[in-house]
Parts: sequence; C-alpha cells; structure tokens
Amino acid sequence: MNRRTFLKALTAAALLGGCAAGGTWAFLRQMKFGALPAGEALQRILASPHYADGTFHNMVPRAILSDDSSFILALLRSLVAKRVNPVPPEPVPSQYTPLRALERTQDTVLWLGHSSFFIQLGGRRILIDPVFSPYAAPVSFSTQAFAGATPYSVHDMPDIDCLLISHDHWDHLDYPTVMGLKPKIRNILCGLGVGAHFRRWGFPNSLIHEADWGDTLPLDAAVRIHVTTASHYSGRSLTRNKTLWAGFLLESASRNIFFSGDSGYGPHFAELGKRFGGVDLALLDCGQYNERWRHIHMTPEETAQAAEDLGARHLLPAHVGKFALAYHPWDEPFKRIAAASQGKAFHLITPVIGEAVNMTGRIPDFPYWWEQLNTGC
Repeated sequence: MNRRTFLKALTAAALLGGCAAGGTWAFLRQMKFGALPAGEALQRILASPHYADGTFHNMVPRAILSDDSSFILALLRSLVAKRVNPVPPEPVPSQYTPLRALERTQDTVLWLGHSSFFIQLGGRRILIDPVFSPYAAPVSFSTQAFAGATPYSVHDMPDIDCLLISHDHWDHLDYPTVMGLKPKIRNILCGLGVGAHFRRWGFPNSLIHEADWGDTLPLDAAVRIHVTTASHYSGRSLTRNKTLWAGFLLESASRNIFFSGDSGYGPHFAELGKRFGGVDLALLDCGQYNERWRHIHMTPEETAQAAEDLGARHLLPAHVGKFALAYHPWDEPFKRIAAASQGKAFHLITPVIGEAVNMTGRIPDFPYWWEQLNTGC
C-alpha cells in the first residue's frame, strides 16, 4: 500500500469512526436516557455516607459481578450463551382487575409482572416500578416481554398517590410508562439522583422526593414509606452508580409491606425484620440470577432465607414472570421458590398477573399457574 492509499484509508476510517461516535452520542442524548444529577440534588448526593469517589457503594463492599469481569464482557457472554426454555410455551395467564373499582379502604396488592406492583394501603394508591411497554431496554428488539405478560396500560391506572422507583434500570424505570402516567402522579419517591431523570422529563420538582437509605417519607397521617438498603447497582447509559438503588417498606396503622427492589442477599433483611418486628407481606427479588450476579440478585433459596430473616408472614416473588434477563429457564425461579418455601413459617402466594390479593382477610393459597402452563392444561 502506497502512502497516498494509506492516507485515504486512514481518512476513511477516521470519518467512519467519527460518524459512529457522533451517532452513539446522539443516541445517548435521547430523552429516554434521562439525565445525571446536578445542582442541589448533586450536593445532597455528595453528603451521603454511601457515596464516595464519584459513585454510590453497597453497604457490604463487593464487586457488582462476582468474577469482577467488565460489563462489556458480560454483555458479549449473554449474546452467545445457550439458553434453555427462556420464554413460556404460550402466553402467560393474567386476570384483569378494574383498579378504579377497588374499594379504597381495602388493602390490596396486585402483581403486574416482573417487579411492578399496584398497592392500596391505608386508603392510598401506590405504584411500584411500572413497566407497561412490551420491552425493557433502550431499543424495542431487546428484552421483550413474554406474550400475555402486559395486560395493563397507563390508561388502566387510576390517580396514583405515590410512584415508587427502586432504581433507574430499564426494567424498573420505563420512560413511555412514566410519561403516560404523568398527569396521574401526585408524588414520586426514589433514590438519590434518580429525580434527575424525572426533572429532565418535565415533572415538577415539587412532586419529586429523593431519598437516602434510612430516610422516611410520611405520605400522610395514614401511610409512611421507609427507604431501605439494597445490594445492587444503577445506570441507564454508559455511567454506573451515579444514582442510588433502594427498597421500600410501606407502613400503615394496620400492616406493612416490604419491597426489596433488585438486591442480592445480605444482612439488611434481618436488620429490617428486627427493626419492624416482621412484615406482613414481602415482595422479594427472586429471578434473573446467575453465579456472576450473586451479589446483586438472589437465588430462590436466598429469597426464602430473606423472607425468614424479615419475619415475613407472606412472600410474593418478584423480578420474575415477564422478561428473560438471565440464562435460567423462565419457570425455574417459580419451581425453586415453591420447593424452598416448603415447611417455612411464611406463606408463599403466587397470583397470576393482575389478580387482586386482599390483605384485609385471610390470604388463600394460589395455584401454581406455571405448572398448568407447562402441561398445556
């Protein structure tokens, strides 16, 4: 190759590289990626005891990936990994409950698939990590929802007294969903830094309550929401851990409900159980696990142990039943948590998506719906 040809090739490569970089920059500037914390919100982050060297850190220091590999390497592995039965053989069952028709004084929980929940507690309507889009990713061809797993839309939601966002990953903070809910939301409670996304999306600052682990939001005289520790990480784009991940404990005069958010197993569950004298219902991370993710997600057996640590009277598995984010078969978490719950003090409840669980009376046993699906019954 002569010098002139080499220079042409080098120029072409530089142009292509520049176009790719420019395209990536433009893609990441889209509204759905949100924004990084700034101004007063950033100043509060800098004062957090859980923030150091430019990022948030878990209470128990440990690598996000247990083998300490990079996210790029983990992504490449996920693309070539062999998966067995990653999706159900037919649409998952669901039940449509008209949410506006529910009696406001009746404490009720509805699992909406994955980690999304609609809760009525103390007369207040609370929505957790809603994802009503048919995918949980920045692009529509990735992380698609199972057939039948998204029976609700923003139009089915009543006015929401408080929207809870555990962290800013795409399967928990969905841009189209929160934008569709915008006129219905009266309060937003999220971890430190997550409010920057909502401010970029045009939500009034008066609605946004950013909190650190251990903080409490008195929603009103009837309901208090405690922001709790989780073992996980955050980030919607190329940055990591600029915003805080969390769980929530919802407390009324008559009962409490705990949502773990995404979390690996740790001592925080026993500490919460001791602090609150047990919980009436635990909504716990139970799926999308593998060995490399063992610090940031629980296996079903760890979920059962966490429920015992919490002194939970009832357990409803979360982070399952809608998306295939890990390598295990889609129904493996359900099978393993059912086995791990045998003989335990807590009551495992397994409603289908959208099925109302009345907390004011005795909670019945629910069929293992995934077994019926597998057998084609």
